[in-house]
Amino acid sequence: MIWAAACLLAAMAMTCQAQGKTQVFILMGQSNMLGEGAIGPDNKNGSLGFAVKTEHKYQYLWDKTNNSWAVRDDVRYVFTMGSGNASFEKSQLLHNEWMTVTGKTIGPELGIGNFVGNYSKEKVMILKGCIGNRALGWDLLPPGSEEYDYTDSKGNKWTYAGYHDSPEKWPKGTPPKPMGWFAGEQYDGDTERMGVILSNFTTYMPGETDYEVAGFFWWQGDRDRYDTGLSSRYEKNLVQLITTLRKQFNAPSAKFVIATLGQTPMNATGNEGMIIDAMFNVANGTKYPQFKGNVATVYSHPLSMGGSSAAHYGGNAETYMNIGQAMGDAMVNLLKEDELHNNYYH
Repeated sequence: MIWAAACLLAAMAMTCQAQGKTQVFILMGQSNMLGEGAIGPDNKNGSLGFAVKTEHKYQYLWDKTNNSWAVRDDVRYVFTMGSGNASFEKSQLLHNEWMTVTGKTIGPELGIGNFVGNYSKEKVMILKGCIGNRALGWDLLPPGSEEYDYTDSKGNKWTYAGYHDSPEKWPKGTPPKPMGWFAGEQYDGDTERMGVILSNFTTYMPGETDYEVAGFFWWQGDRDRYDTGLSSRYEKNLVQLITTLRKQFNAPSAKFVIATLGQTPMNATGNEGMIIDAMFNVANGTKYPQFKGNVATVYSHPLSMGGSSAAHYGGNAETYMNIGQAMGDAMVNLLKEDELHNNYYH
């Protein structure tokens, strides 16, 4: 009995995190993840300033002592953006600071960062790499994705590009005519640019030298919903994305959180229905045993303040905060489950 208690105490002292390593969370997607939530003006309903200062929401963002936006010295926010596979040097480093409210717009990173930051026993880096108007089935297509055929509603047969093919699609049985862009070009660029940051970790995470990729966040789907061929393939592409990102970033145990498009309700039909179904399916541990307990999907529709993904939810900052918080909470729950499992079996 005493031995069992001692073992339990020792196990409880262990966590799912590697001690001393900064926990890196990678954010990817398109314009939803990029973020168009307005910070100001403070007197405009829907802005972050109005939500925090007038409606008194998200109070962890405000430093009452200094009467200014709070700064977290344990959560670093780094955001790199480039078109396609442009080099890091030719891309933009839009954020590189301890997490705070700055600039003109926000994405879900503030909600995500505060939730995982509060949970983590180590420092955290929120590392974002994305740009708007990109499809998972084309621009963000991960390595290993193969060509496939699709017949549209008019009976036309198409061949869709596999990784590094061009163009996006072409009539089946005809030779493709490459254009100045190829499948996966944005995937290559986003992952390579984030790789540069991780390869120079101390430069972007002052005082820290070691890290592990603890999780991925994915908020995307708008571009794919305009093409039924892409929508019908979304689930397969999402499975490939999760698998490939974990392998590429040497993070086989990293958790993965997906958010649905805010305007899409449960039981939707058509292209949006296929996409939301795909997002929930990959988080179904019965259908995908390899993802059981390590992939979660956030239903964004009840969290959205209105508008659509194409219109960036009208720039309403609360939509981005609400969905970011829900994504962060989902990640923490996955990490907690992993920690409980490790504590029990160690």
